[in-house]
Amino acid sequence: MRFSTIFFDLDDTLYPASTGLWRAIKERMNLYMRERMGIPENEVPILREQYFKMYGTTLRGLQARHNVDAQDYLAFVHDLPLQDFLTPNPVVREVIASLPGRKLIFTNADVPHARRVLAALDLDGLFDTIVDVNAVAPYCKPMPESFAIAQELADEPDPRKCVMIDDLPRTTRAALDVGMASILYGTDEPTPEASGVFTDWRHLPILLGDE
Repeated sequence: MRFSTIFFDLDDTLYPASTGLWRAIKERMNLYMRERMGIPENEVPILREQYFKMYGTTLRGLQARHNVDAQDYLAFVHDLPLQDFLTPNPVVREVIASLPGRKLIFTNADVPHARRVLAALDLDGLFDTIVDVNAVAPYCKPMPESFAIAQELADEPDPRKCVMIDDLPRTTRAALDVGMASILYGTDEPTPEASGVFTDWRHLPILLGDE
């Protein structure tokens, strides 16, 4: 296999966006900004998207502009009944389990949320470690510094031996820019923003050169 290290995004990658979980998390973000921070309701969606684009995540923007406590925010926005959204997919587990090399979660969420999601999807035990938003602070995906920290935590100094699997083109583009390969989940339309694309998990080993 050409890659020693595979980084997997978490939300909307290990499960399809159609579950609605990420939409529910964004609603919790809106609620936090309204109820905990007192931001007027009509300003919340605009600010949330503005911070997402400027700082990589809404959280980083709220930290920079409002000195928000990261742990309080993360606990609040992820306080959702995951069993209402997520269903294990045996194919995903089989494919990931079959892949050689180091496998890491690389997420802009935190470790507690990642562990809950992995448990709900029956994917726990498949990953060597979780690189979360706290591990790469004060950075986050798609910042190049966050990829450098993730490589260090994976003990792989050569980006050419790494691949990032993510649902966001800006993240797969950022991975390419730091010298990694990247695969965009959620579309079958080729794009210059990633090395490859897929919607069917059974195609992933082929894209990784494992078959």
